[in-house]
Amino acid sequence: MSTRRTRPAPRPPEGTPPRTELARQARTVLADAVRIAHWAAGAPAPGSAAPLATQALQRAATALELSPAQVRAGWDRARLAGLIELHGDTARPGWRLRAWDRDDSAVLRGWVALFDAWSLVHAAPEGIEAGAVAEAVEAVPQVLSLLQLSAGPVAVPALLDLLAQRIAELQEERCEVPYGAGRSAAESAPATTGRPVPAPDRSAGLDALLLDWALEGLAAVGALTLGKGHATLTPLGNWAVWVKLEQICVAAQSPAGNIEQSAADMLLGCARLTPGPARAEYRAWLAARTVGSAVAELLAVARGEDALLRGLAFEALRVVGAPAEPEVRAVVTNPSLRPYALLWLAEYEGADPDDAQEILSREEATWLWVDTAAAVADHGETGLLVRHLDSAVQGTVPALLDEVRAVGHPRTVQVLVALAAAHPDPALAKAVRRAAFQVHTGGA
Repeated sequence: MSTRRTRPAPRPPEGTPPRTELARQARTVLADAVRIAHWAAGAPAPGSAAPLATQALQRAATALELSPAQVRAGWDRARLAGLIELHGDTARPGWRLRAWDRDDSAVLRGWVALFDAWSLVHAAPEGIEAGAVAEAVEAVPQVLSLLQLSAGPVAVPALLDLLAQRIAELQEERCEVPYGAGRSAAESAPATTGRPVPAPDRSAGLDALLLDWALEGLAAVGALTLGKGHATLTPLGNWAVWVKLEQICVAAQSPAGNIEQSAADMLLGCARLTPGPARAEYRAWLAARTVGSAVAELLAVARGEDALLRGLAFEALRVVGAPAEPEVRAVVTNPSLRPYALLWLAEYEGADPDDAQEILSREEATWLWVDTAAAVADHGETGLLVRHLDSAVQGTVPALLDEVRAVGHPRTVQVLVALAAAHPDPALAKAVRRAAFQVHTGGA
């Protein structure tokens, strides 16, 4: 186990500024949004009204020496970047605002959230059908990929050609008639090369208008700069596109598609997988994150109330291997995590998984039995809960019930009630129900 290796962190393209510099640039892009968010947090009645309300808008403009239009734009950016959170009609400072001055990762994640929302920052031209706008938004990542691969200015005509081709491909995949009237059957058919041919009237007019809108929107969030007839990614934009391309490459290793999920959702997505595919999912999920943050997130899930996720979190930590050892060793003193951590450490140090159970004390083994039963009761089948009786270290059901009552697991009552309802033997079910009642009432 000590020889396991994690996927090395991918290196950004040569010339990419360090994260501290990227974060500085992101702070510059979002400077007005941060000022407005701080103003809202410190307003006389913080969170009672959004600055977009007329009176609050004027107060913010006066206090910050910005125009009402700048306040409105900054407020939208603050919301999209997670600097402000809306809870119904109430606005509150987001966690990123509190971490803004000290956490570069929070800053970059906030800017990437704004980058992803570029089409909301810059309103689409009026009079264009929503479907055409949606197709352009879906095609823009390919345009960004060309800009990133070119590592320099790209002429607008080349970007326009790529955008039109990608939109035509999307329409062909969906078997849709392209926007724009008067198109013949011959024009609609793919060329002999297999490349879709966009409608002439669209590529000359609508696509050009949509490309201008997309480039202006991406420039508005600091992802690129516009010159005379060309566009160039900024360092921030270049880094963001590279990160997203890396995520796509890693996601290709994730057959079940859990790569972008939180730890809890990823583990739930793996719950019904067999061990091999589950480990492949864990590896793909881990590869997209730093080891430290992934281990911390898995242990946070393990500390929660869902016993199934607790067990699965330690399965994922087995895939991490050596880098997780200090953190796992540190939770041995946590009663709810101790049995899992002891088993993890025993296997890490070379014990056979079938023999590792022997390192647990009788009390720890009983606690683990109840926790596993809770997972089965919450997520498994009735028959599985009945069969779980056979895995108890106690030789008889009365002995098991005595020790289960004494171990103090918070889910003891629910487990015993579920077991009593599931067991086909009326006498045994009655004994289990009696034990559940005694634990519930505090009796002996």
